Order: sequence, then C-alpha cells, then structure tokens
Amino acid sequence: MLSVDAARERVVAICAGRRMPVESIPLHEAQGRVLAVDAVAGHDIPAFANSAMDGFALRGADLPEVGERTFRILATRLAGDASSIQCGVGECVRVTTGASMPGGVDTVIIKERVRVEGGEIIVSAGEQAGSHVRARGDDIAAGEIAVARGERIDFVRLGVLATLGMARIPVHRRPRVRVLTTGDELVMPGDPCNTAQVYNSNGYSLAGMLRHIGIEPVGVHQGESDLPFLHVRDERDLLGVALLKAAADADVLVTSGSVSAGEADFLPGLIAELGQVHFWKVRMRPGMPFLCGEIGRCLVFALPGNPVSTMATFHYLVRPGLEALLGSARVDLCTRHARLAASITKRHERTEFLRGRLDFREDGSLWVRPLAKQGSSMLRGMLDADAFIVMPETSQSIAAGEPVQVIPFNDAY
Repeated sequence: MLSVDAARERVVAICAGRRMPVESIPLHEAQGRVLAVDAVAGHDIPAFANSAMDGFALRGADLPEVGERTFRILATRLAGDASSIQCGVGECVRVTTGASMPGGVDTVIIKERVRVEGGEIIVSAGEQAGSHVRARGDDIAAGEIAVARGERIDFVRLGVLATLGMARIPVHRRPRVRVLTTGDELVMPGDPCNTAQVYNSNGYSLAGMLRHIGIEPVGVHQGESDLPFLHVRDERDLLGVALLKAAADADVLVTSGSVSAGEADFLPGLIAELGQVHFWKVRMRPGMPFLCGEIGRCLVFALPGNPVSTMATFHYLVRPGLEALLGSARVDLCTRHARLAASITKRHERTEFLRGRLDFREDGSLWVRPLAKQGSSMLRGMLDADAFIVMPETSQSIAAGEPVQVIPFNDAY
C-alpha cells in the first residue's frame, strides 16, 4: 500500500504528464475554465490619467493655501471624450468619473466641495494637489502578467481578461470523463427496491463532484433515462465490455465499487488484463481499495463502493489529478488548521479522514467537532459535516484542544 500523500503525488504526476490540449474559446464562455497561457497586459490600465470622482479638474499649484480662489470653467468633459482641452492658470474643466484628464491639470476637486457661480467655481483652502486622479497604469502596467496561466477563470478574472481586450481565451480542453458504478445490490432511485438492495447514490454523487470542478460527465442512455453514469451488474464479462467501451472514447474513467478483494470485486484483475495498474490500495480510511490505472490512453480511477469512501477518495486523490489534467496551478487541496473540540482515537496505522463540523469562535479561532456517524456507508455523517479531519497514520490519539489539519468541503474556508 502507498501512503495517502504518495498516492496523491503519483496521481498528480501521471495526470500532469497528460495535460489536456489547448483550445481557444469566446470570452463569454471562459468562466470556470483554466487559463492555458499568461494573460499579459498589452497596454497600461488605465491607458490614460482619469478622474476618480465627479468634479472639476485643475492645476494643483493653483489651489489656495488660505482663503478662497476662483477658477473659470472652460468646458465639460464626459467619460469617453477624447477631444483636446488645455487648461491654464486659474482655469478648470468640469469632469465626470472616468473622464480623461485635460492637458495641464493634475487634480480633481469633487463637486460637493466647491461653489458654482455662473461660469466659475470657488475653491476654499485645504484641498490637496493630486487628489482624485487615477494615474496611467495605476491598476495594471503594460507587460505585467494580469492573470497567470493555470488560474481558474472566475468572475473577477473574466472582467480582467475583458479589460485586457481579449475576445478569445486559450484554455485547456475539459477531459471527457465517464462514470461507471457497479453492484447487484444497487437500484436506481424510483425503481422498486427489495429488502436486500439499496439505491444507487454514488453515480449521482460522482457526477455532482465532477460538475463542482467544471467537468460535465459524459451522459449515458440507460433504460428509459439519460444519466450521467452507467451502472453495470457484478458480472465479469459485462464489466470487461463496459470498461473497454468507456475507455475507447474517454480521457478518464471513474468507477465505484468492485475494487476490493471480495468474490465479486473484478475490477483490479480486469484493469490489469485490459491495460495497466499503476497502484492499488492506499493507507487511508475510508478508501483503502482505491486503484489508479489505465486502459489504452484512458486513465482509470477505481473508487471503493461505500459512499463516504467514494467521496473521500475522489476529494483527496481524484480531484487533484483532474486539476492537473486541466492545467490548473492549484492541485494542492485547500487545508486549514483547527483545534479539536473533542478527542479522537484510532487503532490502525492508516491516515483517517474523519467527518467534522467547523466552528469559528468569538476570538476568531477555528475549531472542529468530530461527528458521531463515522461509518464509511453513513451519508448522514457527510451531510452534517463541512470538513474532513485528517488524523495521520502515525497518530493513535489526539486530545481535545490540540491542533489538527482539516480539509474543508467549501473552498470559502
């Protein structure tokens, strides 16, 4: 067995070597995608000095040190006006926010701080030269990397790319990912379920986790429905056919179940027979039977079938690999440190991922409370949790109040 960190490093290294090719897409379709090149500013932003407020542009050297001074209004300049206006001593121009600064001026006095009398304004002492002016290049300088390659494009970066004038964006293609679930005991929600069966939750959870990182799983027409996953019974020949068919047109295949060492766990042998196993079994709980392999050019991640095991292995092992495939610079998990609200213990020598609930206390410290339902089949424990508590394989107990590493489910932490 590999340690969880070694397994994760192997997955990321394998995926980084198969990074998705680059494609060019329209700017309005770029949100959520991973930028494939550095977006470099071709010009200063802003490209010209402009007013930060509605007011009057004038020479800072003309401001009165005591008393008042009168300035003659030459013209009004609105944002977008590129006409030539030159101010002299004792002159000013009415400007709106964003308007380019007229020639000869370096200061804007906001309109609420002047008196307007006919074609003149009266300014009192106390104003500062250089006020309320946005300098050229004050935001982003020409030649500066505004958005780095590998960054996922959110609404802020989308606005920056638009500001750079980029109409088409080079991004890494999203991988074609197929999802396959196994198990005679699983039935689809809505279908009859006998006393020895359970409803298939993993197919829906895996599809949801893929969508969370911007990947839409390849749909499958099964029965009377179009589903984001294929379900196959525990029959070796059927599984072999399904594996070959899925691998033929996918970049990645994610499976759930049939990966341990039981009588009906056919996937390890089939993947070794049809392709290659990179590693099988990881020193983690839940999730020990995790397998990483390939069939042809299709990467295969075989996850254990217990629902929490499926989620834990996807979150800690598969997601970083998919981020590497996408060319993302962020393959590291979002981890934090919190203090334990109650002690935890274990009897094995594997890294354990306990479900916990985070809590910011009044003093600003972050605490985490281990939840009662920790079984790998207990979805309620995941429902109530918002983080994994990472208990290292070398630790047998951690006392209440001690710091622990946590992996929040929500990146906002």
